[in-house]
Amino acid sequence: MKLIRIAHSSLLVVAASALVAGCSSVKLDDTKPPVVSKDIKDSNAGNAGATTGNAAQSQVTPVDATKNRTASDSNLPRVVYFDFDSFVVKDEFRPTIDANAKALAIDRKKKLAVEGHTDERGGSEYNLALGQKRAEAVVKSLTLLGADDKQIEAVSFGKERPAVQGSDETAWAKNRRAELVNR
Repeated sequence: MKLIRIAHSSLLVVAASALVAGCSSVKLDDTKPPVVSKDIKDSNAGNAGATTGNAAQSQVTPVDATKNRTASDSNLPRVVYFDFDSFVVKDEFRPTIDANAKALAIDRKKKLAVEGHTDERGGSEYNLALGQKRAEAVVKSLTLLGADDKQIEAVSFGKERPAVQGSDETAWAKNRRAELVNR
């Protein structure tokens, strides 16, 4: 249900953005050239590399979104925890999903495996299915936030690879997870 709320929220944000963009006060059919003040034009005349047109040259430095990408990728959170018998991505892990989705959107060559895990309770088949649902829920969240589904693979390990040994709630809580692993 929360996954549907996340998808619904994302859809509302996109719709609101489209509405705001559509309500722009700039008329598209206005063919007048932009007004350039004489002071701006004259101040750029002596600059080396200034453009020869009527518009002033932009002094904005372009931003390289891929700069220091590898350093920041190693610092990304990589685990999403789940409630008992649930594959709903909790709101508290949205920053984890968002950060990884942005990293995937920046580098389309990057690939992730989302590994779904469960605690030791329940049968092997049930836990494999639950682990797969958890992995797929994280993949769906990543794709809703900009990652390409061709970059991500959902895999289930069920209860076969516990993060913590033990038969108490603390251990079980650490084992109910999805891990995001670089490929």
